[in-house]
Amino acid sequence: MSLEDRVTDLESRLAFQDDTIQALNDELVAQQKVLERLQLQMAALLKRQEEMVGQFGSFEDEAPPPHY
Repeated sequence: MSLEDRVTDLESRLAFQDDTIQALNDELVAQQKVLERLQLQMAALLKRQEEMVGQFGSFEDEAPPPHY
C-alpha cells in the first residue's frame, strides 16, 4: 500500500468519524432538550400536586373506612 493510499484511507476514516461525532452531538442536543422539557413538566406537576394537597388537605390523616 502506497503512502498516498494510506493518506487517502486516513482522510476517509477521519471524515467518517467527523460525521459520526456530529450525528452523536446532534442527538445529544436533542436529548438534552427533551430532558429539560421533562424536568419543567415534572416541576409543574409537583407544584400542582402541592396546591391540590393544600386545597383538599392530606388524605393520610383520615381514618380508614369502617369496613377495615
